[in-house]
Amino acid sequence: MVIARSFQSHDLLFLMIIQTPFRPTQAQLHVPPTLGQGVSCLLVIVTFLTITRPAPAQYLGPFDFGQDPIEYDARESYGSNEWQFGELRLPEGEGPFPVVVLLHGGCWQGLHRPQNVQPLAAAITEMGWATWNLGHRQSVDEGGGWTGTFKDVGAGVDYLRELSKRFSIDTTRVVTMGHSAGGHLALWAGARHGIESSDSLYSSNPLRVAGAVSLGGIPNLNANYHQDPNPCGDGVTDIMGGTPDDLPSRYESASPAERLPLGTPQLFLHGVDDYVVPFAQIEAYSSAAREAGDEVYAHIFQQASHFEMIAPASEIWQNEVSLAMKGFLDKLLQTK
Repeated sequence: MVIARSFQSHDLLFLMIIQTPFRPTQAQLHVPPTLGQGVSCLLVIVTFLTITRPAPAQYLGPFDFGQDPIEYDARESYGSNEWQFGELRLPEGEGPFPVVVLLHGGCWQGLHRPQNVQPLAAAITEMGWATWNLGHRQSVDEGGGWTGTFKDVGAGVDYLRELSKRFSIDTTRVVTMGHSAGGHLALWAGARHGIESSDSLYSSNPLRVAGAVSLGGIPNLNANYHQDPNPCGDGVTDIMGGTPDDLPSRYESASPAERLPLGTPQLFLHGVDDYVVPFAQIEAYSSAAREAGDEVYAHIFQQASHFEMIAPASEIWQNEVSLAMKGFLDKLLQTK
């Protein structure tokens, strides 16, 4: 049974109503076998009702994103490596435009690249935000992993200052947004301003971001390492160079859960049936982040898994995910 909460700032606003599969034994149900197979449990605050769950949705998977490349306004390199580049898309109208820095997923192992989130970048651009779809070295790339992946993300975010000299973008209104492992990097980038000079991931004068958005993201590297089963396999140890027990200082530096408070407003958009990152990890992180003083919004979506969060053509993205995303982005504009 699952309780999915929606949080705003430091206060619990309401419980989202979510149907989740409940599979008790026939003896527990005291009903014939033909009825017991279709029973689910619905929790609303403290009231329990026994209902019939509808057939589960047909969820998207990693192979549903083989679309043709989508045009961009500029493609620029922020380094010499082939993956140190970004795709800039600008909305219609006059700027300067706020910017979403988009970070793809792929378990930090190169399973996905920027093309994977091009449809999402285009959809966000239609919301009136410029998008900077950021390539970066993964653990499988020369120089990637610890510390190259993190330094690429930092350098790519900071490169917006250079882009602002030639394009009408506003570097005071920048949001990092990432999917899956990219969600981890987006949260980490939102905390760069607090990294001390003695830290291996330190950079002087990092661009301060206005918010960070996790789309089915990984906020706790220790929890990800201990997760079983874990579809990312050795992804976290590949990027970190070892386990939390072997390299605790690295995990303290790079895991958002260890860096609380981040000091940046955060939004989590997550599917209740996410098989890559169990939504319980989002609940635990959100609670800890609020207690530490962070402004956190978390939406757990019914009938959604991992990849719906980056699929603008899907019904749930159009009807629910995009509304929560736009609401958060609009709120940030109002506070600047």
